[in-house]
Amino acid sequence: MDHFLEILIGTFTMRPYVFAFFGAFLLACVPHVGWRRTLTFTVVGYLIAFSSEWLSINTGFPYGWYYYIDTTKTRELWIAGVPFFDSLSYVFLTYCSYATALFILSPLKSWRWNLVTLETRSIRRSIPALVLGAFLQTFLDIVIDPVALQGHRWFLGQIYGYREQGIHFGVPLSNYGGWLLTSLVLVAAFQLIDARRLSEAPKGIFNLPFRSLLGPVLYLSVLLFNLGVTLWIGETFMALAGILMYTLPVVLVVVLALQRVNRYTKADLGEHVRDYPWTSAGRAGTNL
Repeated sequence: MDHFLEILIGTFTMRPYVFAFFGAFLLACVPHVGWRRTLTFTVVGYLIAFSSEWLSINTGFPYGWYYYIDTTKTRELWIAGVPFFDSLSYVFLTYCSYATALFILSPLKSWRWNLVTLETRSIRRSIPALVLGAFLQTFLDIVIDPVALQGHRWFLGQIYGYREQGIHFGVPLSNYGGWLLTSLVLVAAFQLIDARRLSEAPKGIFNLPFRSLLGPVLYLSVLLFNLGVTLWIGETFMALAGILMYTLPVVLVVVLALQRVNRYTKADLGEHVRDYPWTSAGRAGTNL
């Protein structure tokens, strides 16, 4: 029992940044979709992520052949050869990527000190939201995986490796194909969990100011954290590649968002209010 408690405590103390991001995910997701859907996706998303990792280290699918180095197995929680924190990371990466996709695809309403995405059920469940969310998550991994592979040079530690060195800073392209496939499954799972129509606000939903920005801010926080670590360990070219990859997309999202603010139609606002009458936009009224 004492050994289990040591491992449980070590799981948190060795990876505080992971649990900080997970806490930020709860802060963003619960006000968005409620406690029940957030917790359901946390469990389902973890199981999907764990299954994909377990399959890949044992069969080579979907990420290609890689392996975990269990040097921390006596100090943090591992499940069937996979570190617990690693599969948990997929949960908040999926949500922030999906929320960013909704921010990009939805009309925007601004008033006083607030900004709301006029999401609708059709937008949340759409193929564009699915595909864009999956690609956004995969793009994050293009920045995350190369620096994670250098874990022996920072506080992550060297916990995994690939059987054959890949062409992208040591990461094989099969890894990113696997991430895209897994991300599609994860975002689709979130959409299915969120799909049931409700007559009243789920428990936990509340209207934080600028709540619609929490998901995109979490996405950028994960990105900046990994770029920061990349620069910290002296991998300037690797960091520059990530910065250049993201510069144009970020500029486009910001510029197009500014152009979309309060450019919605009555139909856009009306559909949003019908689908989610408990949101701050719904309570603010339907006057343009």
